[in-house]
Parts: sequence; C-alpha cells; structure tokens
Amino acid sequence: MTRQGAELVGLLTDHGIPEKGARIYLAATRTGPQTAAELARVTTLHRVDAYRFIQQLTREGLLRATGGRPMRFAALPPEALMDRWIRTASERLDHLEQDRERILARWQESLEEIGESDPRKFTIIEGREATRRFLIKRIGSAERQILVSVSGGALARLMDTGVDRALKEAHARGVKVRVVTEVDRAHLGEAKHFSGFTELRHVETSVANQAVVIDRSGTLLFLSGEDDGGRTEEEQVVLWSSARAFIDLAREYHRRLWIPAVRAEERLVEIEVPDTATLLVVEGREREPFRRLKEMTGLGMRATGIRELQLKVPELIQTIARQIGRQIANEVEGGTPTEVARALQSYYQAHTSSRLEILKERPLTVRVTNCFACTNGSTEIGRVMCPRLLRSVMETRIGSRWEVSKPDPTRHATRGCVFSITAG
Repeated sequence: MTRQGAELVGLLTDHGIPEKGARIYLAATRTGPQTAAELARVTTLHRVDAYRFIQQLTREGLLRATGGRPMRFAALPPEALMDRWIRTASERLDHLEQDRERILARWQESLEEIGESDPRKFTIIEGREATRRFLIKRIGSAERQILVSVSGGALARLMDTGVDRALKEAHARGVKVRVVTEVDRAHLGEAKHFSGFTELRHVETSVANQAVVIDRSGTLLFLSGEDDGGRTEEEQVVLWSSARAFIDLAREYHRRLWIPAVRAEERLVEIEVPDTATLLVVEGREREPFRRLKEMTGLGMRATGIRELQLKVPELIQTIARQIGRQIANEVEGGTPTEVARALQSYYQAHTSSRLEILKERPLTVRVTNCFACTNGSTEIGRVMCPRLLRSVMETRIGSRWEVSKPDPTRHATRGCVFSITAG
C-alpha cells in the first residue's frame, strides 16, 4: 500500500471504520462497483472477512448494493462521506454547547461521590435519587459490557429514573448491554422499549437478585426498595462493590439466568400472537407427525382444488437444526467461542458418530467429519443443517449474532466439512 493509501486508511479508521473495512471502501472508490469476491481479491482479505465488512459498510451507508446476480457494491462518493463527517462533528459540537451547564453540574456532583482511588471495596448508597445519580455515572463510564438482572416490574422504574437513556447512550458508543428479565403482558411496553437498544431475554423464573454489573469494575446490588423489603422507593438501599469475588458472583448469576432464557423477540411474538400448532416428533414414533402433516396437506388441497404444493425443505431443516442446537447448548459449557468449540468436541465424541476438531481459533474454524447429516444421497442436508446448528449453539451459549460459513458438500466424504465461525 502506498503512503497516500495508508494515510487514507488512517483517516477512515480515525472516524470509526475498521481497518479492513477501510481497505474495502477505498478499493470500491478506485475500481467502481465490484462483486464481493472481487473486493476480497483486490484487498487480499479472506473471503469471510471481506463479506462481513462489506455487510457492515452497507448497513452504514458507505457501500450500496447494485445490479442483480452477481450483486455489485458501489462506494459512497468521498465528497458525500466528508460532508457526513462535517455534519456529524457540527452536531456533536452543538450538543456539547447545549449540554455544557448540565455536564458541569454532573461533574461537580461527581466530585462529592466516591472516587476511583477510594480504597473501599464496598459502598452503601441510600435513597432513590442518590442511587439514580450513582448508577447513571457508572453506566457512563462503561467501556465493554453492562449486565442487568432485573424484575419485569422494575423496568418502568428504570425508565422513570432515566437509567434507560444512560443504557441507550452506552449502546450507541459500542458497549454491549444485556438485560435479563421477566417479559409478561403487564410490562410488554417496557420490554419493547428496552429491546430496541439492548440484548433483552426473558427468563421463566423470577429474578431474585436485581443487579447491574459494569464491565469488571464493579456491581450494584439492590438490597431494599418496593421490590426488596422496603415500604417506599425512598427507602431504597443499594450496595456497590468493586471486590472481584463479588463481581464474579453477580456475573455468574446473570449467566445462569441468561443461558436458558429466550430472546425477547420470541417472547413478544408468543405473547402477542395466538399459539401456533406444533408437530411433536418423539423418538421411536417419528412417523406419526409426518402422517399428520400428510393428512393436513391432503385436506387443504381437496378444499382448495390445488393439485401441487411446494414445501421449502431448507426452512424445515433450519427449524430442526435451530432446536437441536439450543438443546446441545444447554448441555455444554463455555463462555467464549473457543471454550464452546472445545466443549462441542467432547459432546460430539460422546453422543454422535461424528468428530469435530478445531483448526484455528482466530477466526474460529472447525472441521466435522463422518457427519450424520452429510449422506451420500443428499449432501445438501448437511450443508444447510450443520451451519445453522453451530450458529444456534453459539448464539444460545454466548448471545449476540454469529455467522457460520457453508462448506463445500462435495468434499465431505474425504476431508470433512470446514466451518468458519465469526461474530455477526
């Protein structure tokens, strides 16, 4: 790369564009609309990495999909990108000027609170207003992750005190916010509100210990209040701790709730949409649900006069793979991609005739051999099922979105199927 090209990459990364994404954008501006494969080749990026960053740039408006098959990607003109940066900087300055007094007032308040150098590892905070100020300040200092364990009834109070806005601002600056709660009809509106800017999950059991974990710097545990033994919110008492053992306990409690919990989107559909019919497939009695499916199909065709129906097999395979993946995820351990992959190695060895091995940890690449799904008669089953199954395991165990590459189904007989697993 020329010195001038390196300077342009540096300019783009200074404005929040990842280095690999910057290379793709510059390549698109130089060469005009290109396919994803062409951009990967020009930038010498791995195809999976290139596709991932092309998707990110497209979402952010720096690339625009054009044409049909193959789809090509055109770059946002540099002058339009510069105008966007100038406009954003101007808006940021305006906001800073408008919020000057409020920021200075909060700054002064912080001088009266506990500082980072305070040697005490435990701090008691009393009263709703003091708790609100303290919690919003801590959320504002988060850099990586915020874990919230809260009852469904407390969601409204988080909104009343402005904690939701602080979480939304944290999400906007790239902090991962995970909230586990009870999503029910009584608090449906609040759940929808939080699902817009957090990873929200519904847990069947009640959340007994309400806490907020900020990175690994500390955790805030609610001891009393209307939900926890106090008569009013003004009697609210919370405990802040920076002790490592205390933080680990709060994180582990959140993890135990998070893993079996379901995504808020699924729970919202369950509440708002009438129950859908299901076909239960039980081991040893697999023929019965498919006989029932045949009867329903025949009835529908006779009633409407339709002589032919097309059922999308890939969608059925993905549904099966998704449910199997969730079940496997509940039986293995691990909180990182590599840990989950190692747990899957042992699971495959103990429960299946297949073998899973880790080829690389970054990006996580695994190979599955002797797979039950890759039959000689229909290799497409494995090509559709295995990526969705692995993705379901990762998303259930770790959360967020994951992408799993599809293998070449013609090579499974001799080399097995290789999958690249990356965060979406």
